[in-house]
Amino acid sequence: MTGARFDLPEVDAFTRPYWDAAAEGRLLLRRCGACGRAHHYPREFCPLCWSEDVTWERASGRATLYTWSVVHRNDLPPFGSRTPYVAAVVDLAEGPRMMTEVVGCGEESLRVGMALEVAFRAEEGEKAEGALTVAVPVFRPASA
Repeated sequence: MTGARFDLPEVDAFTRPYWDAAAEGRLLLRRCGACGRAHHYPREFCPLCWSEDVTWERASGRATLYTWSVVHRNDLPPFGSRTPYVAAVVDLAEGPRMMTEVVGCGEESLRVGMALEVAFRAEEGEKAEGALTVAVPVFRPASA
């Protein structure tokens, strides 16, 4: 694929541990040492109490479906070739909500509160710094 890609992250020195862990099949969160709460997306400070005492923590990968929308049209590359897809918000077992995509499940099977587990989709593309391959966390129905 050539041209602009709107599905690839801007990996920088701060987020590199997150993307490296994802490439190894692990989902990371940030946990605050001051208030003890986890948050997602990764930030250098706690968005709940503003402390800078935050560290990386491995998440369980378990979540429940909070809400979703089936996207039938998206003109931004490469999403148009993926339609329809399920854009979703999930509640991670550790507490934070996360925007994601639900895969491996027909829309007729989706239910609020359904158990999900993390999976990772490899994405390859070009960014200003050259070739880029990242593993993007998505969620699928939890195995029994």
